Amino acid sequence: MSRPRTRRLALTAAVITTGVSLTACGDSSKDGANTPTASASSTTAPKGVVTTETAKRLVDAYEKVNNQANKTRNAKLLSTVESGQLHELSKAEYKEWLSWSAKDQKEYGTAFYYRQRKYLIPPADKATWFAVKATSTYDAKYQTLLIFDKVGSIYKMVFSAYTEGKLPEVSLDRDGHATVADASTKVGTLAPDQLGAAYEDFFETGGKKKGTAFAPTESSKESTKIYQDRNSVNGRWADKTFFAADPTFTKAYALKLTSGDVLAVFPTAHTSEQILKPAYRSSFLITPADEEAVYNAQRRVVVTDEFQGQALAELSTAKKARVLGIRYRMVDSR
Repeated sequence: MSRPRTRRLALTAAVITTGVSLTACGDSSKDGANTPTASASSTTAPKGVVTTETAKRLVDAYEKVNNQANKTRNAKLLSTVESGQLHELSKAEYKEWLSWSAKDQKEYGTAFYYRQRKYLIPPADKATWFAVKATSTYDAKYQTLLIFDKVGSIYKMVFSAYTEGKLPEVSLDRDGHATVADASTKVGTLAPDQLGAAYEDFFETGGKKKGTAFAPTESSKESTKIYQDRNSVNGRWADKTFFAADPTFTKAYALKLTSGDVLAVFPTAHTSEQILKPAYRSSFLITPADEEAVYNAQRRVVVTDEFQGQALAELSTAKKARVLGIRYRMVDSR
């Protein structure tokens, strides 16, 4: 599982060199009591994607296996309960663990549990997936929306999208099932499955083009700052540029809210390219930062980093989309 603290919201500090670096350059039994239940007034109420009890067992199993896998960074073990965009981030964390501080390494191996769970289960004829609203013992100030989808014949967690503060309330039908929204239908100017490509404009232009479709939030402001500070370290010798990329997994998920708005979980991705200016290419090289060196420690003229991400947003027909939380992980450096 990718922790909320692992959001990449800072520039990678690669260093340019001429052979010498230049200094200028658990216990999950305490579920919430607000789990929706089927209407007692009807014996023909539609079935949910899974029962609440099955959803609870799946989350419990995920906690157990994830905690075991995190201790030894066992991606194969983790893949038995995790897939999709979330697993891309988790595999990257396992690779980059060696570049972390001793404190972060120890914390990562500490068992975590999901508390205050609310199971959001759509009708079986409307979706293949279900969601869980919860808090994590990693940091209770974050609320998270977990998405479990069927991968082959097995349910696995495919998203774990965090936000600070409270998540908006999901609309339930009269049978207590979560109401699904179509991820390809526009809500205002964007559909849930269009959010990732539009959001990457914050890295490409500072949000001056497609980014204008979003209302300012903490996430968008931090992403804009990455764009603004892209050349603050090595700008004298090199230029850094961001490019939108295709997420490894493209499926988005959406739920209707009691307000009439839509809550969307979506994948996103970009690459960054740091290249020496022509005047310095014959005598300078870029030394990769610690996380980059995990993938390629060789000093080079161009450093290209690939980032995969996942995010949570609220869409409305009356106002601009709001990104409530977004996280990235470097998954390659070349």
